[in-house]
Amino acid sequence: MRFSFVSILLLGLCNTIQAAERPNFLIFIADDMGWNDCGAYGHPNIRTPHIDELARHGMRFDNAFLTCSSCSPSRCSILTGRYPHNTGAPELHQPLPADQITVAKLLQEAGYYTAAAGKWHLGPDEKKNFDKLYGGRENVWQTAIKQRPRNRPFFMWMAFFDPHRPYRPGTISQPHQPDDAVVPPYLPDVPETKRDLAMYYDEITRMDAVVGEVLAELEKQGDAENTVVVFLSDNGRPFPRGKTTIYDSGIKTPWIVRWPKGVEPGGATQSLISSIDLAPTLLELAAIDAGPTFQGKSFARVLANPQAKTREEIYAEHNWHDFNAHDRAVRTLRYKYIENGYQDLPGTPPADAVRGETYQAMLRLHDEGKLPANQLQCFAVPRPAAELYDLQKDPYEMHNVADDPAYAKIRDELKQKLADSREATGDRVPEQRRPRKFDRRTGKRVDRP
Repeated sequence: MRFSFVSILLLGLCNTIQAAERPNFLIFIADDMGWNDCGAYGHPNIRTPHIDELARHGMRFDNAFLTCSSCSPSRCSILTGRYPHNTGAPELHQPLPADQITVAKLLQEAGYYTAAAGKWHLGPDEKKNFDKLYGGRENVWQTAIKQRPRNRPFFMWMAFFDPHRPYRPGTISQPHQPDDAVVPPYLPDVPETKRDLAMYYDEITRMDAVVGEVLAELEKQGDAENTVVVFLSDNGRPFPRGKTTIYDSGIKTPWIVRWPKGVEPGGATQSLISSIDLAPTLLELAAIDAGPTFQGKSFARVLANPQAKTREEIYAEHNWHDFNAHDRAVRTLRYKYIENGYQDLPGTPPADAVRGETYQAMLRLHDEGKLPANQLQCFAVPRPAAELYDLQKDPYEMHNVADDPAYAKIRDELKQKLADSREATGDRVPEQRRPRKFDRRTGKRVDRP
């Protein structure tokens, strides 16, 4: 059995690695893609040949989670390796403060060429840590990989706009059809939902084509062998009970790592990882000391051994994103415990999802008294103070067992873990709530509370 590059690193030979041998890093980050919305994770109808091929030649992570399910806070968290409430940018559209240390900054200081293409959403101060920024929506990812210097290792942040709303017909030449839609039990199985999902699928397929073009160019350049390619999403799909929730439909993410020099192809791992683990992992692979600011844990050993474990639980949060919220969660491989800080507010999806066909259909059915119990989460007030789910028995998190005596021990253990984490990281409920900015029925802006 051959020794991988990761194995060498873990044997303590980091200090012998020369700059020329350091791996390149190519990060693909989707915008609002659900964790199992591609063929590599078992979706039967979404056409994602290039993402699927990436998984066949790399390692698929089946238990990868984000620290939050909100666009810019999630991205800031990934780059800093810190929880959103510790980045200085825990809410939507807040810029990452200049004093935050990111993986791009440390790689740039170590001689890496750093570039970002596509969606930015990180604020102005982080731009200094990238040698080149490629804005726009057309061919910027392909241009970025073509124009990189060939005499330096690189870190490229390939941020997509797909599959973010709004959706329109005609995104791809052969669109998915409503009959292709796989409707989860927490959404109504009605024509509006199926049309909405089909157009969401189209944007994933469009993104997949770009992934293929970038990887083909990398292969053409002859540098695929020592390039660590990571594919993930910033949060779950922009549908009710997805994006902006800390259910798995919001925080679980596709996570694929391909690295011919260090990862055996075609593998999968059940190891639990968090998005704050990416930055310290890349720094370890580059033989760079991460320093004390990074709160994540390197999962480099998992790349060498899919059976390895680096953590027992992950933590997630949800703060303001169009609507006020303060939710916290801890998740193990089997259980998830949630605490809802604002129990008087419903779990309304983000404003763009409110304006979408699916939620408007749900509103109509709700008004008619036709929504079943497992589709009422977006409307429930008051929300429970605590939620506990046995994910082995209840993967869609439909049955809250927080008050079930049979789960009392598990609930108390996870409650204590969450309390300890919040104390250690200085996590507090805000003293004041933000003024209301969007209508919960229409998704339109409002002038005042």
